[in-house]
Amino acid sequence: MRLYLKERETIVATRIYVGNLPYSVDNAQLAELFAGFGEVVDAHVVIDRGSGQSKGFGFIEMADEAGTQNAINGLNGTMLGNRAITVNEARPRPEQDRRR
Repeated sequence: MRLYLKERETIVATRIYVGNLPYSVDNAQLAELFAGFGEVVDAHVVIDRGSGQSKGFGFIEMADEAGTQNAINGLNGTMLGNRAITVNEARPRPEQDRRR
């Protein structure tokens, strides 16, 4: 979870993992997909550093828990393009040495 300050108001954002995305989906399209379920704080499609292409997954941060649960329940297993997307609460990253 992350805390954001927005116009003097603290928002607790909950992170969602979105997998099996079509490679053509960008950050704006991902945010638009989730906007119907609540306020999207951040949308990020993961890009391969070497090729510059999408890795087929991303993360969404919603402003509240209700929006997060509604998005997970409403979108998990639905079709986006020709792919059934996976939507669930993101797990914390394992601690690892990032100095490679």
